[in-house]
Amino acid sequence: MTPEQYVQNKASASGSSFYYAFLFLPKPRRAAITAFYAFCREVDDVVDETHDAGVARTKLAWWQSEVANAFAGKPTHPVMLALMPLAADYHIEQHHLQSIIEGCHMDLEQTRYLDFPGLQRYCHLVAGVVGEVSAQIFGQTDPATTAYAHKLGLAFQLTNIIRDVGEDALLGRIYLPVNELQQFDVKAHEILKRTYSDRFTALMRFQAARAHQLYDEALSMLPAADRRAQKPGLMMASIYRTLLREIEADNFQVLHQRNSLTPLRKLWLAWKVQALNKL
Repeated sequence: MTPEQYVQNKASASGSSFYYAFLFLPKPRRAAITAFYAFCREVDDVVDETHDAGVARTKLAWWQSEVANAFAGKPTHPVMLALMPLAADYHIEQHHLQSIIEGCHMDLEQTRYLDFPGLQRYCHLVAGVVGEVSAQIFGQTDPATTAYAHKLGLAFQLTNIIRDVGEDALLGRIYLPVNELQQFDVKAHEILKRTYSDRFTALMRFQAARAHQLYDEALSMLPAADRRAQKPGLMMASIYRTLLREIEADNFQVLHQRNSLTPLRKLWLAWKVQALNKL
C-alpha cells in the first residue's frame, strides 16, 4: 500500500463530515487535505482508542518525534510520507502539527475545564489550528481568513462536544465548563451517570446558542475574496450546523446516543454549497 492509499483509506474510513467536503477539491489540494486529515485522525485515535494513558503518552511522544524527524527530511510513517511532499506548497509547518499533538495530550491530562476561556485553549489546539491549516490548503489569499478559520474551528469543536457528552462521560470526561454546570445547577455526577433533567436541557441549549453565535460570527468574518476558495469549510459548516439543529430538535438526547447524519445527506448538503451556495 502506498502512503497515498493509506491516507485515503484513513480519511474515507472515518466517515467524517470533512471527507465529503474534500471530494469537491482539485486533485492536488485534495491530496494535501486528505494527508493532513489522516494525520489528525492518527493522533486523535491514540487518545480515543488507547485505554492505558501511559501507553497513549508514549505513542504521542513518538508522534512528536516523527513530526520533528519528518520536517528534518526523515519521515517514516505513511501519513508523514504522504504529507511532507505537499507541506511547503500549502504552508503546513511543524508547529501546526505539534500543536495538534499538544491538544491530544490535554485529553490525557485534563478531564474538566473550569470556564470557557480554559476550554477555548483546548479547542484552539485541536480545532482552531486544524482550521488554519485547512484554510491554507483550500487556497487562502487574504490574511483575515485565518481568524475566520479559527472561529469556525471553535464552532465545530463545540458542536462535537455537544454531540459527544454521553460518550465522553463514559470515559470520565466532561468538556462543559464547570462554572456553567454550576450556573445551571447540573452536577458532574449526573452527567457521568447520564441522567437527564430540565436543568441539563437548559445547559445544553445555552451551549448550542453559543455554537450558533460562533457560526454566525465566523461566516461574517470570511473575506469575500476567499469565499469561493473556502467552499469546503462552508460545506462542513452546513453539515455541522445541520447536525446541531437536529440535536436541538431531539431535545438534546445526547447522554445515551450519538447523533449523526447519513452519508447521503452529508453529500447532499456539501453539493448544495458547491452548486447553489446554500448554507
